[in-house]
Amino acid sequence: MAGDEAVDRPLRRLGFLTIGLFDPADPGPGHAFTLEMIELGERLGFDSAWLRDRHLQHGISSPVAVLAAASQRTSRIDLGTAVIPLGWENPLRLAEDLATVDVLTGGRLNPGVSVGPPMAWDDVKASLYPDTADVEEFGYPRVERLLGFLAGERASTFTGTRGIEVFSDRVQPQSPGLRERTWYGGASLRSATWAGEHAMNFLTSSVLKVEHEQPAGEPYDFGVLQAEQIRAYRAAHPAGEAARVSQGLVVLPTDTATREQRERYQAYADSRLARTREPQGPARMLFAPDLVGTSEELAEQLSAHPAFRAVDEVAFALPFTFEPEDYVQILTDMATRLAPLLGWEPSA
Repeated sequence: MAGDEAVDRPLRRLGFLTIGLFDPADPGPGHAFTLEMIELGERLGFDSAWLRDRHLQHGISSPVAVLAAASQRTSRIDLGTAVIPLGWENPLRLAEDLATVDVLTGGRLNPGVSVGPPMAWDDVKASLYPDTADVEEFGYPRVERLLGFLAGERASTFTGTRGIEVFSDRVQPQSPGLRERTWYGGASLRSATWAGEHAMNFLTSSVLKVEHEQPAGEPYDFGVLQAEQIRAYRAAHPAGEAARVSQGLVVLPTDTATREQRERYQAYADSRLARTREPQGPARMLFAPDLVGTSEELAEQLSAHPAFRAVDEVAFALPFTFEPEDYVQILTDMATRLAPLLGWEPSA
């Protein structure tokens, strides 16, 4: 199926994604504002709020802990991670944390994960895996272990009582439905197919891996390439066309923005435009252009985007370095102006 034959799907679920930036000299306010953003999202009717995972940086390093706090401030909005890089995690321990937070949310947690060696592996391996760095496995089997534990597969060879201690052979607590709400964040056709074959939900983003050359003089079309990945995922998934895909473009509505905000948003997008024209680096990663404009302009652009036309869920990504008032304006315009033009209705 060609990219321009993507299926049109009215937007059913509206989400946003943030890194949770903070001042390293005073990290409390940044974390507190992230929680306030999630509360605002729920008041505006957003269906989901997602946190990125940033290790040894000035963004949230423990999204599961922050979402545990968010679970006690919200009652309806889904809470997700996009994504937890499993190279930093022990799947058994992570399964315990995820199940605990899912219980606290009442079944609203949507864990998103990815594979691969930790970023800056040579710099951190002695601290992260001092005795096992050379034998650690960072591929898909790590996800399979996590999925198994979430689904209730055995984590121990013993169950019963020793002395006064009672032990289970499964991760505790068990949270029904959590395995089905687990997402894979992928950027390649291989990852898309693997996620489908393993009946995971699929998180796309504003970056993907280019896996074939374009004819000479023909530009790369991010939307067409992403739509190809979505088709591959659904073709491999037992649910077929009903399999869940969420898109994570950077989309900045300017309806109620000040002139200074509009100019700053556009300058931000312009500064990142060069990387959208051709694949970057040895991994041949292609980035999507950031979209800036009025809700009417954005709705028109998204309606022509082949990958957007193939999904009915989004988790629009917020830029990392904007000011708190910028995020409030962007989220408010998304929910009250842009999303309704895309067919979305706010949750009660």
